[in-house]
This record gives sequence, structure tokens and C-alpha cells, in this order.
Amino acid sequence: MRKLHAALLFCLLPSSASFPESSTERVVATAIPLDPAAPERRRFGRLRYVAGWHLTSRQRNFGGYSALHGDGRQFLAIADTGQYLRFTMEGGAIVRTRFGELPGFPGPSGNKYDRDAESMTVGPEGDVWVGFEYRNAVMRYASDLSTVLSTGWPPAMSGWAKNSGAEAMVRLDGGRFVIFAEGRMIAPGVKAALMFPGDPTQARNRPYQFGYRPPDGYAPSDAALLPDGRILVLQRRFGLLDGFSAALTIVDPSQIAPGITVKGEMLGAFAPPLNIDNMEGVTVAREGGRTMIWIVSDDNQVPMERTLLLKFRLD
Repeated sequence: MRKLHAALLFCLLPSSASFPESSTERVVATAIPLDPAAPERRRFGRLRYVAGWHLTSRQRNFGGYSALHGDGRQFLAIADTGQYLRFTMEGGAIVRTRFGELPGFPGPSGNKYDRDAESMTVGPEGDVWVGFEYRNAVMRYASDLSTVLSTGWPPAMSGWAKNSGAEAMVRLDGGRFVIFAEGRMIAPGVKAALMFPGDPTQARNRPYQFGYRPPDGYAPSDAALLPDGRILVLQRRFGLLDGFSAALTIVDPSQIAPGITVKGEMLGAFAPPLNIDNMEGVTVAREGGRTMIWIVSDDNQVPMERTLLLKFRLD
């Protein structure tokens, strides 16, 4: 993705993977309203704001989260540094954390260009697929993130911009995969997207291209599967005058076909002065028969941005 403060990010990181360890540093979740001017406000389009938190930690690898997966209690967040955080939420507090580093990357060096993880999806057996920018690669890991199972460099992604590539990825029911490009344009206002018939790390699964038209000025930043099989797409926008904004849409995969352009159904949009930041990760969970949507922000590990975790109910 395009980083507003890229010059301030860590450029060189250790090349060897570390085993996950329980952190001696806590992750503190401080409750926040979505609308500071009207904390009682809950309705935003088709979404109802349930709760939100500003996450902080003194752990040196904390932050930069670009992808999120969870069931409403147990979560996995992957950062664009190749680090990850597992955490448990209970009663609005984070009670357990585990920091770690992915066991392998699509490039040989330890710099950011070889480990810029931007998207993630999890299969029914727990395998984790991660999409990488710069190298335009997808890697499949074991469920405990201890082992690399396979790596692919899909030729259809080879021409995607190095800093705005596989920003969103989702595994559909039945095993198909959709990967959305952040920057690749195939028509005015239309982003490139790929439909894979199976695991994108396997060369035999050659995709076809279709177009995705996000809301004006937005780019996709993550995606997740809804219980009914439709695709939830998170997108963000940045303006010099108004900062970051976010929007959530739904795409029906039955409308996707080679060469077709699809447009998402708008659920809700969020802009300052709401408590919003560089929203990059989204996941879906079921609670009491309700569909809950969780989104997390990438703070780029710089002080002027925040790691926010927001929870919505889809009505």
C-alpha cells in the first residue's frame, strides 16, 4: 500500500524468523466512541457500532497491522513488517497476547520489500494464506504459523505495482480465491481483481481477471467472507485536508465473471471527525446469531497514527 509516512518506517528487519512467545508487554485496549461529539450515536448506514478500542503496547514489534482474522474472541493480526500478533479479547480487554514472526518470506533478504504482508485469508483446516506486495506473491502457512507450506508468484499479478499490489484476499466457499489489487487500474475508477479456481500458490490454478469499482476515491484494503457467501470489502481513502476515511461494501461473487466489472453494495462510510484511522484489516464473526464485523487500522508504527480495533453489527 502507499504509506503516508513510509520514510519513517523501519526499512531493515532481521531475516530469520522467530518463534512465537508470550509477550512480557501488555496490549492495552482503551474504549473509544466512534463519534466523539455524540458518543451515543450508534447507527452508520446498515451498520451498528458495538464497541471500539485504541490499542497500545510498548512491545517493539507492535503495530502496522494490515490483515485481521478472528472469531470474536481469538484474533490473528498480521503486520506489513512480517510480524504477527495473536490476542484474546474478553469483556473488552485483551487478556492474552502472543507476538511472532512469519517463518518465511517471498524474498531472500530481511528488508521490508521481501516481507510486506498486506492480505490474509484462512482455510477451513486452519491453513493461512498471506499476500505480499513488492514481490507480488502469495504464501501458504501451517495453522500455527510455524511452517511454510507453499509459495506462488502468480503471473497475473506480476505487473501489479510493487507498493499497491495484493491488498485484499478472500477464500470463498468451495475453495476459490479472490485477490484485489490496491493500485492496478484496468479502466477509470476500476481496480484489477483476480478469481483463482483454487489455491493461488499452485501454478495450475490460473486465474481470470475481472474489475472491481470501489466507492469514488477509495481503494480496497482487505476482504472477508460473510456467512451467506458474499464478500465483504473494506476500503480506505486518504486526503491531505480530511485525513483517512473508510467504507465497507458487499460484493456478490455470483456476479463475478471474466472481464466483468462489479460494484459493491455500500454498507457504511466513515470519515473524520469520527474515530477512524488507516483502516486496513477486516474479519467477520458470528455472535448470538448476529453477524459482527471487526476492522483494525495500520498505524505504520509512527506516533501520529493509531491502532484502532472497531466492532460493528451488520443489520
